[in-house]
Amino acid sequence: MAVTVIACSGISNTGKLTAQAGAMLLHCSCGAVEACIAATRPTASLEAAVRHADRILVLDGCADCCGKKKLRALRIEPHLHLIATDCGIAKNGMSEPRFDEIERLAAAVLEAIRR
Repeated sequence: MAVTVIACSGISNTGKLTAQAGAMLLHCSCGAVEACIAATRPTASLEAAVRHADRILVLDGCADCCGKKKLRALRIEPHLHLIATDCGIAKNGMSEPRFDEIERLAAAVLEAIRR
C-alpha cells in the first residue's frame, strides 16, 4: 500500500529538508511513496489531496509539528508521523539541507513505511 507524504515544507533548514526528502522519495522509493504534498498548500487543496490517500505519513521538520497540526485541523489523523529533529538532524536556521541529511531522513521514512 503506497503512502502519501505530507511534508511541513517550512522555511527553516529542517522544513526545506522535509520537502527535499519527500521529493527524493517520490522518485526513488519504487512506488512506496505515491505523492509528496506540502502542508503549506491551501487548506482545500491539501484536504482534497489526502482524502483518498491509502496511508498518510506526516514528515515534520521540528517539534512544532506544523504538518500534523494542519491535518488535525482537517480532522485527519496520519497513519505515521516522523520529525526530522528526532532523526538526529539539527535545526539551524535558514541554512540549506545537506545531501546526507536528505538521505538520512528519506531512509527513516522508508523504514517507517516498511514496519
